[in-house]
Formats: sequence, C-alpha cells, structure tokens
Amino acid sequence: MSPHESDRPGRPGRDELYRRFAEEARAERPDLALLCLLLGAVADPALDANGTDAAQIELDELAGRLPYGVRGGRAWASALAELLGERCGFAGSPADYQRLESSLLHEVLRRRRGLPILLSVVWIEVARRAGAPVYGVALPGHFVVGFGDPAERVLADPFDGGRPMTGQDAELLVAGATGEPLHESMLVPAPPLEIVLRILNNIRAWAATRPERTDVALWAVDLSLLLPSHPARLRYERAQLLVQSGQFLRGAAEMEEYAEVVGTVEPDAAEAIRRKARAARAMLN
Repeated sequence: MSPHESDRPGRPGRDELYRRFAEEARAERPDLALLCLLLGAVADPALDANGTDAAQIELDELAGRLPYGVRGGRAWASALAELLGERCGFAGSPADYQRLESSLLHEVLRRRRGLPILLSVVWIEVARRAGAPVYGVALPGHFVVGFGDPAERVLADPFDGGRPMTGQDAELLVAGATGEPLHESMLVPAPPLEIVLRILNNIRAWAATRPERTDVALWAVDLSLLLPSHPARLRYERAQLLVQSGQFLRGAAEMEEYAEVVGTVEPDAAEAIRRKARAARAMLN
C-alpha cells in the first residue's frame, strides 16, 4: 500500500482495518461476510467503504431473488443451486486456485469465480439472509455447504455450481484428499471464525509458493493472530516472514519471544529457534 492510499476518503488505514477485524472476531456473533470483506480490504487497497457496502448490498439483493416460502433442506439447496449456480454462474475451476482474488469475497462476487470455501461463503451469506437453515461444512481439502438438520446430510458443492452431494460423494472426496474414511466430526457445522482461519490458511499457502509475495503471507498471519483461537506456531511463522522481508531485528526479537514460550515444553526446539534468531541478527553485520 502506498502512503497516500490509507488517506483516501472512505479508505481506512491498515491499522484501522486490523482493529475492526479484531473487534468483529471477538463479537458475540461474528459477521462472516464483514470479516471476509475486512480481509479483502487489507489485501486490496482499491476496496474502500463504498466497495464493502456494495458487496453487502449485492448479497442482500441475491437473497431477495430467492423464492418465498421455501421449506426443508433439500428445497433450499435446490433453490440456491438454481439461483447462484445456474442463473448467476457462481462456480470454480482448477485455475482459480492460482489466483489470490479467488480468496477475496468482493472479487468472488465480481468474477463469480473462487475457491470452494469462498463460493460457500457466498452461498451461506445469501441463504442466511433469506432465512435458510444453512451452515458450512469443512471437509478436508474441499469446503461445501449443508442445509437443514446436519443429521440429514443435505450437502451441496458450490464449486461445482451447487451439485447435490450424497453421503458417498462426501466419503469419496475425503478419501481422495486424505486417504482416510469420513468421520462424523467432519460434517459438523463450521463456525464463522473457523471459516475465516481456513481462508487465511489458503492465502498463506498461496503466498508460500511465491517468495516475492511475503507481504501477502505476512498480513495473512497478522490477521490469523487477531482471531481469538489460532495455532501458537503462527507467531514463529510471523518472525520468519519478518526476516525474509529484511526486518532482521524484529524477526529475531519475535523468534526469541516464541522460544521463551515453547522452551518449557520443547527445550531443544527453543534452542534451535534461538540459533535462528542469532543468525538473523548476524545478517545485519
């Protein structure tokens, strides 16, 4: 972000976006769409308050196009597939995995393309606004949506235009991703913060294969650390990213802080981290 971008009317600075993200993440009922849009604003300097408002309005408008009086999980899944999959063309393809935009809600709304989890966010937010009993299902390697009582297993795959999924479809998907059988725990509704953390994990994975995008990896880790529950090792990952970006002293200091945390349970790992911190400081000499 250039220095003047945060001063544009309607364009909050990154610190303000982080503050709002952390505040929403700690709300009693976190707003999934808002968290995704705040994430998008961190990623995309062109996304200002007007852009985030427009995205929320589009979700409202899509919900208003669903038929009135829908009842039952299967009927809701069919109605969403007809609207979002057939009429609006929301779907995904293998090429979408190569684009950062596929993980940004405002871009997915614009392009009608995205990763399974972002397309599922669109489905969840549109269906929720229309009063549907909808939830996300975080299957390993492929996020889908469910409708009605989770015990009914009314599942749909937004990445495939809303194709209905049988229990066998889910079993095959999990087996293909992990080699393991489907467990009941994989079918429980995913809470909003778990969904957001998984989106950020996808962004970190995207950036990890692109060393020139350390900036993306760093803000994805920063946002992950603002969530009330996150892997502690992200602090070490952040320290490594700081070193990679040339911030050797800050990176070394954060490595040493993390080493103090893990030292009581993993002394050998802590000493290895301290050695990396000393090596980072030596890069200044």
